[in-house]
Amino acid sequence: MSQTVAGSAPGDKSEIEVSTIRAVSWRLIPFLVLAYFFSYLDRVNLGFAALTMNAELKFTPLIFAWGAGIFFFGYFIFEVPSNLALEKFGASRWIARIMVTWGVISALMATVSGIWSFYTLRFLLGVAEAGFFPGIILYLTYWYPAEYRARFLAAFAIAVPVSTVIGSPISGLLLGLDGVMGLKGWQWLFIIEGIPSVLLGIVTWFYLTDKPEKANWLSAEQKAWLSARLQSEIAAKQAAKHFTLGEALSSPKVIALSMIYFGFVGARSMACSSGCRRLSKPSASPTPRPASSPRSRTCSAPLR
Repeated sequence: MSQTVAGSAPGDKSEIEVSTIRAVSWRLIPFLVLAYFFSYLDRVNLGFAALTMNAELKFTPLIFAWGAGIFFFGYFIFEVPSNLALEKFGASRWIARIMVTWGVISALMATVSGIWSFYTLRFLLGVAEAGFFPGIILYLTYWYPAEYRARFLAAFAIAVPVSTVIGSPISGLLLGLDGVMGLKGWQWLFIIEGIPSVLLGIVTWFYLTDKPEKANWLSAEQKAWLSARLQSEIAAKQAAKHFTLGEALSSPKVIALSMIYFGFVGARSMACSSGCRRLSKPSASPTPRPASSPRSRTCSAPLR
């Protein structure tokens, strides 16, 4: 069976390789993109809820900023343990657990009534979601040889801009449910956007397959090819030099990639802040609202 190297022309690849990668991609990528879409939507819907929630709960910009940021404390602390658990319990079970718990906690954000309930639920949301994105990256290594991972990771990451394009108007519409069944618009926003993650998490338990050897949707020949290819890459990695944690963290490549990602997240936050300020501008009226009105401050301040 022919082996191909990265960068070889598509015509040089064997038929079994092409059919296997195609089958894996159609099975996994659309589903994982959908899961990441709801992950990102549940993470950023706080900014839209703030348009009305901050004023109703009397949250100052500082309170809201701490609540928004404390999410990442929980995420940071439990990210590595979560990935170790994924390896131990299996991807289908652990990713399902992540999605169900983050969906439940996101919906419970509708019960926020004060500062400490706000801080607690935001921290727990970070704990629940910890390990999802790096866990998916790890999961893709179980299915794709090295030469394919970058392109399918890019396909997976398309969920980020899609969640912004689709999620923003949806969030705005949900805020319009203010007063329905006695709930505020921001409460409906958290509840309705949290439910799909719970349902999708249940589906994940049955849909995702942990390893190629267990994939009954691949033929015996496809499973044999994929397993052999991945095992050969693992053997090559084990023969290579291994870095300590300190050496890895001080590597110029790791530092450069970290700075790039930091800039990416920072730019995205600035874009959200700009959009939030536009949303907070009052409509034209005979008596225009001053630029320093409480509504304007509520939206823009948390993202400064």
